[in-house]
Amino acid sequence: MHLEAATTGDSSVQAEQPVSAESEDAGAEVVSEEMEQQSEDEGQSQGEMQNLMADFDRQYRTPTRGDVLDGVIVRIDKDGILVDIGTKSEGIISSHEVQSLSPDVLQNLKVGDDILVYVLQPENQNGHVVLSLNRARAEQGWRTVQKQYEAGQTIEAEVTDFNRGGLIVNVDGVRGFVPISQVIGLRHDGSSEGEIENRMAAMVGKRVSLKVIEVNRSRNRLILSERAAMQEIRAQKKEQLLNELHEGEIRHGKVNSICDFGAFVDLGGADGLVHLSELSWGQVSHPGEVVKVGDEVDVFVLGVDREKKKIALSLRRSQPGPWARIAEKYKVGDLVTATVTKLASFGAFARIEDGVEGLIHVSELGEGRVPHPRNVVQEGDELTLRVIRIDPSRRRLGLSLKQAQGEEAGNEEGRGEGTQEASSTDRSAPVDDVAEEASNDEASNAVDAEQRLATTGAETAGES
Repeated sequence: MHLEAATTGDSSVQAEQPVSAESEDAGAEVVSEEMEQQSEDEGQSQGEMQNLMADFDRQYRTPTRGDVLDGVIVRIDKDGILVDIGTKSEGIISSHEVQSLSPDVLQNLKVGDDILVYVLQPENQNGHVVLSLNRARAEQGWRTVQKQYEAGQTIEAEVTDFNRGGLIVNVDGVRGFVPISQVIGLRHDGSSEGEIENRMAAMVGKRVSLKVIEVNRSRNRLILSERAAMQEIRAQKKEQLLNELHEGEIRHGKVNSICDFGAFVDLGGADGLVHLSELSWGQVSHPGEVVKVGDEVDVFVLGVDREKKKIALSLRRSQPGPWARIAEKYKVGDLVTATVTKLASFGAFARIEDGVEGLIHVSELGEGRVPHPRNVVQEGDELTLRVIRIDPSRRRLGLSLKQAQGEEAGNEEGRGEGTQEASSTDRSAPVDDVAEEASNDEASNAVDAEQRLATTGAETAGES
């Protein structure tokens, strides 16, 4: 009895043993795979349904006026251009609009081509959607112009017409306006209205560089500027030119403006300043005495400040200096005609030609002691002087009024007086050296002052 009970008990225990963990995991994986498969099937079904609905919308959606759609040319004939726009009915571009297309545009249209069209009328009496190619191009043009405006790009456009206010241009099919104040060379500079209109008329048909300064699609307003475009182009060219320029070069340019302290020369993208002191070897009161706007000139590059973006130029240094030939042209003992230009305590400066001045030391102004040069000569006096010293390398020229007058006296009194003049010349030599040093100091101070003026002028030019 006990044995049977034990056996029975063991059998009961064996029947109630739980399922192992491995069996449970296997079952869970099977269920998970079934659920994933079911989810994928449902997802595919949903995706297919969405595609079908999208196709349905494309085929049966009624376009509205103002829509810009992609289409494919199906047929081109005398009735117009038939376009498949993916709807239940095809669109039509009227024969009237086809005739208004330019020959170039028309030749490029072929069956099977993808084109952009604008919906003018959702449906006409024949059930077709009435389309416009020109309006689509204009709409696309507006989108392009907006991107160009946001990116700050410089564009090119053809001038199609003009009016009293400025130029009319075509920008990718969009009608744009360039105010007269934004057109280079058309500012009211004293020219009559007729002259300005003639200039604008000459620009019709030409392509100009422009920058978009205002876009208002709702008002069909597109304003552009040639001046802003050129400023940007010149800034780029200026940066390039500044990197290319080197001191000591000779460059060709064009005078584009003149002011009291000098002239500005366009080197092909950047302006450089020729200071008043660098215009000529002679004295210049105003740049207009040497150059005028529009003159083409060769200039010497004095300096390039890449940090401040300024260029200093010289007109006179691009030409042979007058001192280069002074030793060939004049000899010691020659009589010359000169104009007194400046008086100093130690003597008077006299110009014998442009760029060449000599010093008449106070000891060479007359016989005996001369308290001050103004007791003998005045600025502007024209005198006959004798050349007593020439030093081209140091740009020094010694002149004598006394010895020139002594020549005349010598002709009357004989050779003895001439010998005395020669000895007088010898005695004045040390004094001449002192005079030359004084002259050198004067010249150095003048150059320093001119350099300061040139720097000021260049800074003013850069800021302007």
